[in-house]
Amino acid sequence: MDIFSGITTLCFVGSYCVALALEVSRLFFRSRIRRALMLGFAIGGLIAHALYLASRAMQGDSYPLSSPYDWCLVAALVLATTYIYLTFSQPKVGVGLFLLPLLLGLIAAAQFSSDEPLALGRATSAWGLVHGVFLLVGTVTVLIGFSAGLMYLLQASRLKQKLPPSQRLKLPSLEWLERVNSRAIYVSTLMISGGFISGIILNQIKHFRQQDALPWNDPVVLSLGVMLAWLLAASLFSLVYRPARQGRKVAYLTVASIGFLILAIGTLIFTNTAHLDNSQERESPASRLISNPQVIQPQEITSSVLAHPWATLGQVSQLGQISHGDSTLFSNLSMQAPTSQVGRRSQA
Repeated sequence: MDIFSGITTLCFVGSYCVALALEVSRLFFRSRIRRALMLGFAIGGLIAHALYLASRAMQGDSYPLSSPYDWCLVAALVLATTYIYLTFSQPKVGVGLFLLPLLLGLIAAAQFSSDEPLALGRATSAWGLVHGVFLLVGTVTVLIGFSAGLMYLLQASRLKQKLPPSQRLKLPSLEWLERVNSRAIYVSTLMISGGFISGIILNQIKHFRQQDALPWNDPVVLSLGVMLAWLLAASLFSLVYRPARQGRKVAYLTVASIGFLILAIGTLIFTNTAHLDNSQERESPASRLISNPQVIQPQEITSSVLAHPWATLGQVSQLGQISHGDSTLFSNLSMQAPTSQVGRRSQA
């Protein structure tokens, strides 16, 4: 995977931005080669996107997709795949104007997210994967429903005002959009419910194994519970009140769901949640060297020694045996200690 190490988020973000600019150009002029260019840039971005995630999965020390950063990027990857499929199947419809901004929003959210792995141990990795997949599919479904809801409202508004169809921005039929909206509510409710239930099971397993279980008042748990309550209420309302399955009502339900999704993702990114495993952040490099000499990097030891030279070297001395190369490293580090501290130590 070293040949893919040069791929960065800028590679596929640039491709998606060009595809979005081409989608916007639909509003201003016609072009015969635009669709081919849009698909070319979108597929190129999708390939770079997938290779970037594959490289992270191969090089990481934890399970793939085990951090909020990876989770947001995978959700964006699924949304990009959906965009390419819809562009192939309905070439005259400008779905990219609605899906690509959401895709770029997920990538932007990833930049603010932690790349620390979620607090999952090996014994709970299977349930953790089930939990993550359910929430991932549910998130993408909510975003697709939101896009379909916006398109439905625009299309319905045009028909209400008796305006002729736009030759530059073509939207799917109201029947198709209504069907997508109705299914999006039910599918997202099932997926988020599965994610919530699997999260409860995962937490109980960790509790029985005497691992660190999540508190039930964790901000992410609460925000996800609020989102699930809304989706359950919307689904129940659609089942009981038949008109809610049709027309603007179902579109309003799917559009409103994006607010609860933003709340859940924002809580994961910006709050102090026990979902993140920050144990390595609290552990000094010297302690990590004692527990696992192969993981620590020399530059980490340098910064730690310069900050607390004698305490850190005292911890490292617990290793007992240091190779010849490591002895040279520590002797060089000792020479870099602050002069005032060296003087105080010599006086002692």
